[in-house]
Amino acid sequence: MKSGRAGSVIPLVKIPLFPWLVSAVTILSLATLPALAAGPATEIPIPPADAILAKLRPGHPRLLATADDFAQLKQRLRDDTTLQQWHAKLVARADRILREPPSKYEIPDGLRLLATSRRVLDRVYTLALLYRLDGDRRYADRAWHELGAAANFKDWNPRHFLDTAEMTHAFAIGYDWLYDVWTDDQRATLRRAMVEKGLRPGVESYRGHPSYGWWITAKHNWNQVCNGGLGLGALALADVEPALCGEFLHDALGSIQLPMRQFAPDGGWPEGPGYWNYATEYNVIFLAALQTALGTDFGLSALPGFNRTGQFPLFLTGPTRRTFNYADGGDAPIRAPQMFWLAHRFHFPGFARYELALARPQPLDLLWFDPDLVNTNGRSLHPDQCFRGVNVATLRSGWNDPNALFVAFKGGDNQANHSHLDLGTFVLDALGVRWAVDLGADDYNLPGYFGRERWTYYRLRAEGHNTLVINPDADPDQNPKAAAKIERYDSRNPDHAFAITDLTAAYANSVQRAERGVALLNRRQVLVQDEITAQKPADVWWFFHTPAEISLSDDGTTATLTQKDRTLVARLLAPANARFTVMAAQPLPSSPHPEKQAANANIKKLAIHLPNVTDLRLAVLLTPEKAGESEPEAPKLLELRDW
Repeated sequence: MKSGRAGSVIPLVKIPLFPWLVSAVTILSLATLPALAAGPATEIPIPPADAILAKLRPGHPRLLATADDFAQLKQRLRDDTTLQQWHAKLVARADRILREPPSKYEIPDGLRLLATSRRVLDRVYTLALLYRLDGDRRYADRAWHELGAAANFKDWNPRHFLDTAEMTHAFAIGYDWLYDVWTDDQRATLRRAMVEKGLRPGVESYRGHPSYGWWITAKHNWNQVCNGGLGLGALALADVEPALCGEFLHDALGSIQLPMRQFAPDGGWPEGPGYWNYATEYNVIFLAALQTALGTDFGLSALPGFNRTGQFPLFLTGPTRRTFNYADGGDAPIRAPQMFWLAHRFHFPGFARYELALARPQPLDLLWFDPDLVNTNGRSLHPDQCFRGVNVATLRSGWNDPNALFVAFKGGDNQANHSHLDLGTFVLDALGVRWAVDLGADDYNLPGYFGRERWTYYRLRAEGHNTLVINPDADPDQNPKAAAKIERYDSRNPDHAFAITDLTAAYANSVQRAERGVALLNRRQVLVQDEITAQKPADVWWFFHTPAEISLSDDGTTATLTQKDRTLVARLLAPANARFTVMAAQPLPSSPHPEKQAANANIKKLAIHLPNVTDLRLAVLLTPEKAGESEPEAPKLLELRDW
């Protein structure tokens, strides 16, 4: 594990097991993490390019690890069974790579070379690390075939600059980690490709290139990926291309502060946990490489909220190990080697234990994992959390039970990158399965998916989420410019933890007021309560997407959901005239029906339709049925203002 001093490996503090794995050990509380301050909210000043390069560590390797670091990793590998298991899996992967042909220049969708760049990156990391650990020349030779082929590509597709950045990242690692293996001609080939196909387009971006430089002012993952990937290239070549590399590093150190400010104040990420992973992966790789190559990250890791961002995937992952996948994300577990680095940098081993429980592994898992990460007790982790910066709250019945009750709920900002019209949506886990699901992204290659047709696709509209739709028609069913703040969050009462968000802006053309509250009652039930006031009668829909089978009571006020021989009961508490119905996860008749969007064939939605609403309180109680336990009594309904 890297420390702040370039090239040193410091044993980490022993940490407790991640809560999915054991119930006997408590975890250091992340809720008490202080927010690091970096002085005023203005930019961290960046030294001139020549002062940056004056700090450069001579020789190679210097990106993420030094020769001494690799030597220490080899020593730890001899003694640690986890590292040995991971190493064996990487060897099996590398042996498959040896039998595969080098990557080709392929843009199957007409836009992105990204799949190729990522394949080259994965192969180079795997082969280069194993050569450093095992000395098997086959791995270095195969890495050369991969890099040599990509060096001859006509370009690295700068019109979609992520492709350029990830390929530059691959070349930087291959050049730096295997520097002593290459001949002079091979080094020259790698340098030339990095300069002409990566770094020069990067510098041109900062100089105002009209076609592909927009990402330098982005406040989302593109900024971190592009600056991080090319930043490693600049650090790899800084001694032989000082003018170009110095200029890029100076500009990148200023630019990357834009997305890093989005972590304030508490580590949340507007693009959701999936893109949190992508953004922080490159953010951390850049910071870690700055530390090993220059001995400093110039204070970037001290920007407010960054020290707490490791808690974001931890809290947004339910007991089913599925994430609250809002925005364009899937709900698979977030496997993130950068959690090891964050754990060490900020002295919170719970981050590392999270990754240890999920790692598959990746090369950086081996590099940043330390075998001393075991079984240290700490204060217990609070079950609930509210990320005020992104207006997302999670509530759960406990950490140590895979059958725990878990609800994650959001306000948020419909203008955030990759956002859906999903203000007010939630997901729900109980009894070891997910009941209320987020359908996630649709096909990025659908016409206008990131453009004018975005809000025509069901999965991106409010009707495709577990939220309200009011007065639906063919237009966007929430205001695409709306934001919703979690106005109140309180988890002090274990019998009534809750979050309330103001959704008025989302439906401003239809209502005077719209609020949603989600409460966890006695850690046994979830109450979803909506309050709406409208000047004119409004047509209100309530949706709950689920893979479960649904049966309704004769009067329609109770729905019984079943999956995997487990049961969740939904009860309508108010208003008296409300009834459940079951619908396909398809657009309403008044909505757009674009071709080729996802069919959602395995999903149903529990729905409530209330026409002619002017003053509404809609309350639904969700109760997992546990064998041998009687169902709790329904709560007394209070107005949201009295919660």
